[in-house]
Amino acid sequence: MDVDHLKEEEFKIKNMARYTGPKTKIARKFGEPIFGEDKTLEKRNYPPGQHGNNRRRGKKSEYAVQLMEKQKAKYTYGILEKQFRNLFEKSSRSKGITGEVLLQLCESRLDNLVYRLGIAKSRSAARQLVSHCHITVDGKILNIPSYVTKQGQIIGVREKSKSLKSIIESVKNNSSSYEWLNWNEDKLEGKFLKIPNRDEIPENIKEQLIVELYSK
Repeated sequence: MDVDHLKEEEFKIKNMARYTGPKTKIARKFGEPIFGEDKTLEKRNYPPGQHGNNRRRGKKSEYAVQLMEKQKAKYTYGILEKQFRNLFEKSSRSKGITGEVLLQLCESRLDNLVYRLGIAKSRSAARQLVSHCHITVDGKILNIPSYVTKQGQIIGVREKSKSLKSIIESVKNNSSSYEWLNWNEDKLEGKFLKIPNRDEIPENIKEQLIVELYSK
């Protein structure tokens, strides 16, 4: 994929509220199941296009590689350009390693934690739950998906929402667990124990490439 095509896609991402197109196509572009388990991707793990896996692709430029990595991160966490840049600027002002702090801020978002705790089967589903007032933080309803959760806060399901079929099924089928989160299935709530270290964040994102892109 050339730089002009990447820039065109970047423009589209910036000017839409949230990506709602074919997720498998995007996952194939990056060669990873960035939206979760994808059976189609397993069968066709190569970039989409008329010539499929046989299409000749030249070596990507440094800029193209960096831009793709940023796009992958934004798609993964479902964050728009303005929000993502704000997170980068915040992380660049911190005392820690900029790229690591950037991912930590992404992981601390309320919609991501709702997903990590298994309350929702995907981050997009988690955003909907938060936006529709089904989620509480420290017992109070909070409908801001981008809210950066603090250590020690409790993320739970609103009492009236605990019977929602989507939540019940998601919790039942969830097998993920993280050392930085504590889940209480009886209460349908989890505690954000600590900011995760980089090696505790499972996403395959080369954050240093994103830092290099924004630093130009």
